[in-house]
Amino acid sequence: MASPDRPQPRDTQRTEVRRRASDAPLDRVPPHNLEAEVGLLSSCIIDGGRDTLTLCVDNKLKPESFFKPAHQMVYRAMIQLYEEGIPVDEIVLKDRMQKNGELEDAGGIATITDISSAVDTSLGATYWMDIVKEKDLMRRLIRAATQTVESCFRQTESIDQFLEQVEQNIFKISQDRVVESAKHIREPIDHAVQQIQLLINNKVSSFGVRTGLTELDRLTLGFHPGEMIVLAARPSVGKTSLAMNFAEAAVCPPPSIHTDPAAAMVFSLEMTADQLALRLLTGRSRVDSKRVRDGILNSDEQSALATSARELKNAPLYIDDSGGISILEVRAKARRLAARLPDSGGLKFVVVDYLQLIHGTDSRVPREQQISEISRGLKAMAKELNVPVLVLSQLNRESEKEKREPRLSDLRESGSIEQDADVVFILHRPIQKDEGDSEPEGRNRYLPGDVERINLIIAKQRNGPVGEVPLTFRRQYTRFENYSA
Repeated sequence: MASPDRPQPRDTQRTEVRRRASDAPLDRVPPHNLEAEVGLLSSCIIDGGRDTLTLCVDNKLKPESFFKPAHQMVYRAMIQLYEEGIPVDEIVLKDRMQKNGELEDAGGIATITDISSAVDTSLGATYWMDIVKEKDLMRRLIRAATQTVESCFRQTESIDQFLEQVEQNIFKISQDRVVESAKHIREPIDHAVQQIQLLINNKVSSFGVRTGLTELDRLTLGFHPGEMIVLAARPSVGKTSLAMNFAEAAVCPPPSIHTDPAAAMVFSLEMTADQLALRLLTGRSRVDSKRVRDGILNSDEQSALATSARELKNAPLYIDDSGGISILEVRAKARRLAARLPDSGGLKFVVVDYLQLIHGTDSRVPREQQISEISRGLKAMAKELNVPVLVLSQLNRESEKEKREPRLSDLRESGSIEQDADVVFILHRPIQKDEGDSEPEGRNRYLPGDVERINLIIAKQRNGPVGEVPLTFRRQYTRFENYSA
């Protein structure tokens, strides 16, 4: 027998350390709070699965966030009902869990009865949700740390790759902590004004929400509540610019329209709120964005920017520039903002830029199925909130390959987009051919003065005509206007 004072062989030491690393977490029960889990689930049933479940979805609470398997099953069924817009009660919940084949595994109807009668009010839902989320994060940290220790013994890749993987695992856990990300346009406008300063110094009618474009308003009568409007184009044609022009016309309607401002929310998954604010400022004030970037502005341009900044700061425009959000989060955030706004006005218009950047609820299913789910979810959101939802989408390359105008079938990744949409717009840069042009297909031609003609094709409209609306695009302002030859 070896003396306790004598150093043990290296293999023995390694085995002992590995045993302690792997056994230590198993000697203790992972952090959890069953009372908080029951209180939260009971709150979801009390308010019919609306406000409390919206809060849970907004905070990225998943079935795995609950410690008890039975609670995971109950919450999973609630989320399914929430996605389908079905109010949650004991009977509906029982039927859904039975349909999922999880009712008996969760303890039967007795479990649902115990949960539903656990609390009398949902006032403590936020408190219980914070506890459930905190315990879930602690458990995930324990698992990540334990896996890191185990990986250290069998680490084969370079130390830089290994550390990067560990850092990504921890960062992913931290990322799941969601905060309210919709912000009033006032803050981004202030940032945009500051950025410009630094560069310089070194009414209700038969129409829906007006678009600000005369011919388009005539053909569509504006954007109507409950409609899903798709704006599609190839990259760099101007989808975001046109969408922001629509949002600006809604929240700051031109005097000629004689209508009240309509509150709008923009989900920008590609650009930041500050970038959009700068684009809105230069477009509305008609100040050349290149002169702004170069910091060369005269007094008239500075005055125009200041005037536009004041107007936009008072506009009911909200921007959520969260990246990588799911369709459930989009609906939850829009629902919460709609509930927060005054009843007299309320949310009137939603823009999503753009559809292909939204995540589906299940990353394991094919992408086409995810796009179909996202498209259905956006249409359901339009109907639930009773607002027009403008969704930007990519087109595939077929029209470019075949040198023709794009059409409905060119919508990228899923045919369900054109089925769900009430209106489909396609932005198209026409190919103009000069006399003597040796290329039979012609080339893109720009008009003088940074002005370009871009056609807006109304490829589908359930309640109106289809056709083509020519638009003038002023590149120096990134702004679309009524076409004038």
